Amino acid sequence: MALTGKQVRQLRALAHHLNPTVQIGRGGVSDAVVEQAEESLEAHELVKCAVQDGCGLETRDAASTLAELAGAEVVQVIGHRFTIYRESSRKDIEKIKLC
Repeated sequence: MALTGKQVRQLRALAHHLNPTVQIGRGGVSDAVVEQAEESLEAHELVKCAVQDGCGLETRDAASTLAELAGAEVVQVIGHRFTIYRESSRKDIEKIKLC
């Protein structure tokens, strides 16, 4: 499910006002972090994550690892924060309509 440039721009605009809901700390991308990210993706589809200073991973590496394990796409990486997207399978939430 590769995102087009237009879709990435749309998701970046939507993610601008989000606060990080998933924190990656000293333990790196652990099973608990992946589980938390999957729950957030199912509830919101678009999730902003933050990499703490104590983490031994670069932000881009953490983003690609978490996206791969959660079955999501990396939307953007800026500084110590990144945004991932995955379409939710839940019917009771308002889904993001991609261009």
